[in-house]
Parts: sequence; structure tokens; C-alpha cells
Amino acid sequence: MSKSQGLFKHEDAALVLIDYQPEMFANIRSETSSDLIDLNVRLLIKAAKAFDIPVILSTVGVKYGVNHPTRQSIVDELPGVTAIDRTSMNAWEDEAFRAAVEATGRKKLIFGALYTEICLAFPVLEAMADGYDATFVVDAVGGMSQLAHRTAVERLTNAGAAPNTAIAIVTELFRDWTSPVADKARTILKEYAGNLVAWAGR
Repeated sequence: MSKSQGLFKHEDAALVLIDYQPEMFANIRSETSSDLIDLNVRLLIKAAKAFDIPVILSTVGVKYGVNHPTRQSIVDELPGVTAIDRTSMNAWEDEAFRAAVEATGRKKLIFGALYTEICLAFPVLEAMADGYDATFVVDAVGGMSQLAHRTAVERLTNAGAAPNTAIAIVTELFRDWTSPVADKARTILKEYAGNLVAWAGR
């Protein structure tokens, strides 16, 4: 797997969001809290919509009554996007999911998922094996323990996936205040900063 990835551009990227479901949020025990993960995921979605980046949303076990659908605060940011429900732990093994990613035509994938050690790690590794570049947003993911989360981050980084943060990837995607999408970026980042202050003050 290549470790020569450069910066991501919004024209080349797709956003992949996996298993942001209530059951997963309830069991996060790693460094980023559930509420901050939620805020950061919503930042990623707002940026994707503003920059015309395709969004793939997936859940696990909803049809079989194992889990509930995607957390409502995240669904509210994705009108018109239907979650691809799976039975597999590894989203990349689900044909509908993989076909949706392929249909975007984008080869640079921005991943977020719960949990880091399972539903993030498995498809990121598989996507890279299939020739995609992958970055994962460390403050928009979480694990069932700090050790599990950090071990997965190390595993992915060693395999060639690029760790990133929510605000860093958003700025990476447009990178220039004279960009055609810069005004949209200003709006998104200003709103995020306000939400971050409100979150920190709780």
C-alpha cells in the first residue's frame, strides 16, 4: 500500500460515513466525546455539501432489528441521502456499499466511522488494497476503549492511510481564501467555531 498520498482536493474526494448509530455512540470510550464526534461529523457533511463532494452513508443491522438507524442529528444534515444498511462488519464486503463508492468516480476517500477498531479499520484497509487513497478523521471517530482506538489509528497509519482532523480536512479541501468555494467555507467554519465554543462551555 502506498504511503505517498498528497493533499486531498474537493474535486477528487468522496465522504464515507459508517455506522453513526445510537448504539455505537453509547459505547464510545476513547478520547473524543460522543457529542464532539457528532459535531465534527456534521462539519464534514456541511463541507461535503458545500463543495459538491458525494456522501456515502451506511448503517449495520437496522433491517434485522439489531441497531437503530443513523443518529438523527446526522440524518438531519443529509436530506435525500439513503443509508446503505448491511449485515457485515466490514462495509467493503457489502456489494451495495462498494458499488455506491465506485459510482462516485472518486479515488480519494475521506472516512469516518464508529468504531475505529472495526467499522473504520476494515473498509479503509480494503479500500486501499483496491487502489483508493484514504484519509480518516480522528476526531470524528471513536472506539470502545482508548487502547482499541489508538491501536486502530496506528494500524491504519502504518498501512498508509492518512490521519486527519475535521477542521484540517475541511481547510485542506479548499486551501485558498480566493477559491470559488471559499465563501461557503467561511460560513461553515464560522458556524463550527460558534458550535465548538458552545460545546466547550457545557
